[in-house]
Amino acid sequence: MRAGQHDAAKGELRCAGALVRVFEILGKRWNGVILATLKSGPASFSEIARSVTGISDSVLSDRLSELARVDLVIRTVVDTRPPAVSYALTPAGDALVLVLDELAGWAEEHLPDA
Repeated sequence: MRAGQHDAAKGELRCAGALVRVFEILGKRWNGVILATLKSGPASFSEIARSVTGISDSVLSDRLSELARVDLVIRTVVDTRPPAVSYALTPAGDALVLVLDELAGWAEEHLPDA
């Protein structure tokens, strides 16, 4: 059953489980913005923090860990002094960013400016 389809057998309207799962991730503040920031390529923690205005370091750390846990972002540590850490989109993250770009286009057309 797709998002918003009516389940005639049960007499109810339900949202598809996959859509619920994706919004468990995208519904958290900053996750979509972090993913969109990484579409231009790998970035360090400080580069992401500068790009995502208003996010605290602790929230950014939590969000990056969560995005890595669900395989949307990969964290790479380079053995240097001091160690360098970069974050990049995985293939799943790249695919999701394409959808986010479409969603942004829809929002520009259909949602009034705040």
